[in-house]
Amino acid sequence: MTLRLDPDELAACVSCGLCLPHCPTYRATGEEMLSPRGRIAAMRAVDAGAGIDDAFDRMMQTCVQCRACETACPSAVPFGRLMERTRQELAPRSVPAWQRLGYKALGSHRSLVGLTVLGGAAQRAGLVPHALARRLALPKLPMRQARLVPTGVDVWLFTGCVMDAWQRRVHESSIEVLDALRVGVALPGPGAACCGALHVHAGLHDEAVRLAGRTMGAFPGTAPILVDSAGCGAALKDYGHLLGRAGAAAFSARVFDIHEWIASRADQLPPAIDGAPRRRIAIQDPCHLRHVQRADSHVRTVLRPYGELVELADEGRCCGAGGAYSVLQPELAGLIRTQKVAAISAVEADVVASANPGCSMWLGAAGVPIRHPMEIVADAAGLHRRRWRPGRDRKMSRWLASSGKFGSGWKR
Repeated sequence: MTLRLDPDELAACVSCGLCLPHCPTYRATGEEMLSPRGRIAAMRAVDAGAGIDDAFDRMMQTCVQCRACETACPSAVPFGRLMERTRQELAPRSVPAWQRLGYKALGSHRSLVGLTVLGGAAQRAGLVPHALARRLALPKLPMRQARLVPTGVDVWLFTGCVMDAWQRRVHESSIEVLDALRVGVALPGPGAACCGALHVHAGLHDEAVRLAGRTMGAFPGTAPILVDSAGCGAALKDYGHLLGRAGAAAFSARVFDIHEWIASRADQLPPAIDGAPRRRIAIQDPCHLRHVQRADSHVRTVLRPYGELVELADEGRCCGAGGAYSVLQPELAGLIRTQKVAAISAVEADVVASANPGCSMWLGAAGVPIRHPMEIVADAAGLHRRRWRPGRDRKMSRWLASSGKFGSGWKR
């Protein structure tokens, strides 16, 4: 068995080692085979005829896929592509049935919300073991969610799976900030229940392609698609590569991280509330915002009017969440998180800003006071006081439903 990797992409790595200080698993263990160049060496060996064994599988499965090595690499080695392709070949032996079932649930919003309500009830009844909750980094799961209301047709807001089921308040804040900018927001239908990012990470290529096709169909027209989850945004922007079609590439060109899109309009953001204390805001860059989308600077542009921004001394290294990584590799993820928490503690910030749900849950479970940048902006500018007027909401919902442009949105 070979991995069917591009030999030119493998050959691009010259084993210089500049990636080593940026690789979270190498920093946590000091093991050469848990570094990018060690993993690439193993990939070469397998493609040259060496067999796939448990040691090779461990090397690949313990990669966080943060892609910090790509940012550091002077040879532009596409490590993320190599890892995704390798995971695809390993998936039949490495992804158990329970994991596949969990990923399948992400594609059904109704199922995910139902499981969330059951989980929330179990938490409140004290039926969730503390060790399990800590391993899963479970927040307090909501029993009820506010209904998201479409406000116009200027842009789409991608809502997704876990983000919408567990952190809908972030979407509410995003809509509030866009409303303050006089930007109308349309909401997709159930076809956009999951972008397929975790499926790509796990090597479940066919399922990821299916979800990508379904997601694209949920965003007709040409309006920009804004994403307030860094991991989802990276996945949506990669549909052109995932599907290999011109239509998918055109779709990806419409996708923007929400901070990326707002940054060019930052001068129109509402001011902070008069007399409000100016808080110290530490910036925790999600890997897929910094190393994949390369859009981390826009978070700073958007937050700068609302506090004193504080940079961490760890050069944007991974927190260990890695999508489902903290669940599948809890020991390594815990070691990586310990380093991140130490970097955060050193700056004595009032709040930590992170634009990815996995990062915020994983760090929040360690006691870090963490919030999404859109929440910080909405609170600092007092936008929560400008909740949608019921009369306008009903008229807007009826207009969107009758206009035929974007449909009625998802009735949540």
